[in-house]
Amino acid sequence: MAAPFLTLTTSVEHETEARRSRFICAVAPARTVEEAAAFIAERRRLHPGATHNCTAYLIGQRLRKGDDDGEPGGTAGTPMVQALLGRGYDDVVAVVTRYFGGTLLGAGGLVRAYGSAVTETLDRADPVRMVPAKLVRVSVAHDQAGRVENDLRASRHPVHDVGYGQAVDFSVAVADAELGAFADWVATLTSGRATVVVAADIHVPEPV
Repeated sequence: MAAPFLTLTTSVEHETEARRSRFICAVAPARTVEEAAAFIAERRRLHPGATHNCTAYLIGQRLRKGDDDGEPGGTAGTPMVQALLGRGYDDVVAVVTRYFGGTLLGAGGLVRAYGSAVTETLDRADPVRMVPAKLVRVSVAHDQAGRVENDLRASRHPVHDVGYGQAVDFSVAVADAELGAFADWVATLTSGRATVVVAADIHVPEPV
């Protein structure tokens, strides 16, 4: 069963320090592995002289990946993943850049340093809560399409796509909690002439 989660719309960066080592954490939205990889590559480009650029990303409420980038196994990527999960995030990527300060931290110290670098950065973020939703196909006759499209685009339900054939099909994102009310609204709007079909599971920003 799909569950709500938090995500970001913009990146956020914060620097911490542990025994003279600098830890620069940047967290950003990433809906695909490709977006995560691009952000990781950009952070590495910005910090070519860093001792380590450790990474973590969570995508699609299924994919969880951390990379220690040369730190002892399990001391960087894993605590970064756990920090993101612990705060309820998904569809995000985190990079923690370390500049070694000359003092070894030990395994426990590294776990704390990388985990806290992420959590302290998230403390400064402005998250969006994503809630379970459905992609709903609304099919109407051409003579109703103009009015229906105007009203859909003015509503709180994002229109993802419009297809033109024998009928006009609108793909609309509707939060699970609003499916019944949405179907009733469309029926009233079209005098019962529309066909409403629930399709794929997705997430949408929580309505305000």
